[in-house]
Amino acid sequence: MDYIIFFAAMAALIYGADFIIKESERIALHFNISHFVIGATLVAFGTSLPEMAASMMAASHGKTDMAVANVVGSVIFNITMVLGIVFFIAKSMKPERDLFALDSAWVVVPVIVFLLMIQDGVIGRVDGIIFLLIMASYLIFLFTSSKEELEDEIDESLTKKFNWPKTIVLLTIGFTFTIGGANFVVESGTNIARSLDVSEWIIGLFLISLGTSLPELIVSLVAIKKGNADMSVGNIIGSNVANFSMVLGGSSLIQPLVVDLEKTQFDIMIMVSASLVLLFILANKLYNKAGAIFLLTILALFIQNSF
Repeated sequence: MDYIIFFAAMAALIYGADFIIKESERIALHFNISHFVIGATLVAFGTSLPEMAASMMAASHGKTDMAVANVVGSVIFNITMVLGIVFFIAKSMKPERDLFALDSAWVVVPVIVFLLMIQDGVIGRVDGIIFLLIMASYLIFLFTSSKEELEDEIDESLTKKFNWPKTIVLLTIGFTFTIGGANFVVESGTNIARSLDVSEWIIGLFLISLGTSLPELIVSLVAIKKGNADMSVGNIIGSNVANFSMVLGGSSLIQPLVVDLEKTQFDIMIMVSASLVLLFILANKLYNKAGAIFLLTILALFIQNSF
């Protein structure tokens, strides 16, 4: 029964987040907020809502291992699985934006800050505030480098006649699904971990993080279909910044997050390695099958060594 509850709750979590993203975009368009701002914030950060809901709920239940593992796993899957698939499927990627010059810092800075914070084994409330300041810095960066680069990712149906009652109802449904789904994901995930005699870290690292990475994968596949596969890179970078700053920052404000450095060393090394490989890909513009092989190899090593 726990497995049924887990997957049903995960579906509710993802669908709820999708409702929130779509209706938030409708509101932004209604008030004439630029397409760039909508795409760079709501699309990238909105796909991190499932991670945020799951991790914050886990933290509120005292399951800090699960909260941190969800972020570490999501960053790994976002880079290796999502971008690996994007680079492998995309026929040609020649982004006009210099991703290495403009966005490379946002690949490594959150990771470095995270590594420094966990040296004492705890991500405390002060650390959480620092993470939220990183988010503020990223938002300022997005606004000051505002080019209409992500506008094609906005669903054209969102520009149809605006309806406040419908939007409020759908937002309410979205938040109910997201919060409720997150609660059941954490509870059923904990029960599954106990029944399989595995740690809550493993459940968060694989089951929850893989599920909460599905929105990023869906957005990226839609971008490929529209011929904008290169936009997926920016979305993943933005989502990873949100995972560190919003998810870990918000969760640590609820309850300090304890990190067992000895038990989690390998997974954190994989996350760092994936980030460095992404940096290498950006520097050398390897948006092709060669880049995909690098990333998917890391994913294979991650899965093989973890199990």
